[in-house]
Amino acid sequence: MRQIDVCNVVDRSTFSRFHAGVLFWCAVIIIFDGYDLAIAGIALPSIMKDMGVSATSAGFMVSAALFGMMFGAIFLGTVADRIGRRKAIAICILLFSLFTAAAGLTSDPVLFAVSRFLAGLGIGGVMPNVVAQMTEYSPRRLRGTLVTLMFSGYSVGGMLAALLGRQLLEQYGWQSVFIAAGLPALLVPLLVKWLPESMSYLIRTGQDAPLRKIVAGLDPAYVHRGGDRFVQPQGGAGDRASIRQLFEDGRGLSTGMFWVAFFMCLFMVYALSSWLTKLMASAGYSLGSALTFVLVLNIGGMIGAIGGGWLADRFSIKYVLMAMYALAAVSIALLGYPVPTPVLFVLVGLAGASTIGTQIVTYAYAGQFYPIAARSTGIGWASGVGRAGAIIAPVLIGVLVSMALPLERNFLAIAVPGVLAMLAVACIDHRRSASSLASTSPEIPVKAGAVPKVAAIRASRAEG
Repeated sequence: MRQIDVCNVVDRSTFSRFHAGVLFWCAVIIIFDGYDLAIAGIALPSIMKDMGVSATSAGFMVSAALFGMMFGAIFLGTVADRIGRRKAIAICILLFSLFTAAAGLTSDPVLFAVSRFLAGLGIGGVMPNVVAQMTEYSPRRLRGTLVTLMFSGYSVGGMLAALLGRQLLEQYGWQSVFIAAGLPALLVPLLVKWLPESMSYLIRTGQDAPLRKIVAGLDPAYVHRGGDRFVQPQGGAGDRASIRQLFEDGRGLSTGMFWVAFFMCLFMVYALSSWLTKLMASAGYSLGSALTFVLVLNIGGMIGAIGGGWLADRFSIKYVLMAMYALAAVSIALLGYPVPTPVLFVLVGLAGASTIGTQIVTYAYAGQFYPIAARSTGIGWASGVGRAGAIIAPVLIGVLVSMALPLERNFLAIAVPGVLAMLAVACIDHRRSASSLASTSPEIPVKAGAVPKVAAIRASRAEG
């Protein structure tokens, strides 16, 4: 009987059609997720005017979705390790698509907030699951690049919201941009058919048939033999995921620091996403110009995500993140001061790269840090706790806007968390990450008759 370590097969695989398929579906999901999240900030001035709400009330309305995201990230991120990641992702898509569309059919602030809360459950739940999915199926040498490339779809969704928002807002009103968000629900049957299930879940539930198909997709040289047994020593695939695993093996301090970093980064991301249009409009720019800033913000986010992932695969991801958070603090603080318009666009782009882009790289780091059996749980809890920052940001900045403070003070309040996030990442003990621990753990012996490529994989890993 052969024991085939699926983690080794993935780690040493080369990019193929199988990887491209996983990347495609995860990126499409994130694009729609990014669109759903960005439209609230884009439509905010129109919603405030139409419903007659103050800046403070509008901040609470926006935070309703973010509050839902906190619960969605924790619950649906954790439950995915128990019911299967594919089923959890499908539930999330239905939630954020249908209830975002429902928000466009309301005219009452309370009903709008309730609809956005329910949509937020799906928006928050899908993020840790797609990050865990892409991380699980990415070759080790491309892991950071593929995860951040996939997550750059978040910025594509934001750009799509900005471009469509300019057209739909003028012609059909703010409701149209929300109703259009219901379309992704139609893709759920295709996703269930084509997106592979988590290998950890398949091993835990004893589903060998889909595992054989997945391993064959990852390793074209694999030929199935009777008695093949798929194993996953890293992280204990047979164990049920729990929050306790996040604090085992010396990961306690680092888990807390991940939570702080997520909190601070999400504060910056959602403060800018929710209020950049309004702040720029109050600074004298037209609504069209203010929406252009949102477009530039998301373009910067996409460049920052891809560039950060590329750097993270070549240098220490920890120090790459620290540099990106420092850039966020500086670029956001400078947004509040009078500068020529071209320079302002550059600063907005840098702010997007170092907030949206950095958040994506932070997700990638969390995905690499935790063992695979607890990966969705670890990312889900970090994202969920971090959502508190996302919830507080629109409300706090809304209060500052209502106080008519100087513009530079508003942006300074958004910039300070960048410094705190940099310090939190500096405290993460990278030696306790799953990859570092795996490099010192004993290998599972291969039984006689193992396929040559799998045996070679083990040998190369032992020598490296």
